[in-house]
Amino acid sequence: MRFLGSIEAKADTKGRVFLPATFRKMLNTSGEEMLIMRKDVFQPCLVLYPESVWNSMVDTLRKKLNRWNKRDQAVYRQFVSDVEAIALDGNGRFLIPKRYQEMANIDQQVRFIGMDDCIEIWSNQHQTAMTPEDFSQALEELMCRDDKDATAETATNGEL
Repeated sequence: MRFLGSIEAKADTKGRVFLPATFRKMLNTSGEEMLIMRKDVFQPCLVLYPESVWNSMVDTLRKKLNRWNKRDQAVYRQFVSDVEAIALDGNGRFLIPKRYQEMANIDQQVRFIGMDDCIEIWSNQHQTAMTPEDFSQALEELMCRDDKDATAETATNGEL
């Protein structure tokens, strides 16, 4: 399941918003009925995870943490406790609770951004894109880094 694209939408006065049809179709096709919403760890946006993706993430996190370590337990608790289970109504709408709207500075205008296995929800007022120059430079560095790493590994293994 790969969510792709950027779609603008509008929340009503109660905070209900339609999940874009392309994303709903992908959820239906994959048999997903429940979404998990939480504030992003790094950015001022909300993230919707299909339940199977969320469960996989939580399993991965749990494996990296020690139940008997106080800090690990605090990290796990914070990660899993501040979430909201989301079910779409018959029209494909869901409610963004007020506290989540405040966390992400969401008003009525929102932007859904497909991020591969999850969907981000941004305030339409927040600038999410890098400048074209910053983007091309970052992408070049990332793509070249992989090439350099592969070349260095090949050289280390004596395959040059």
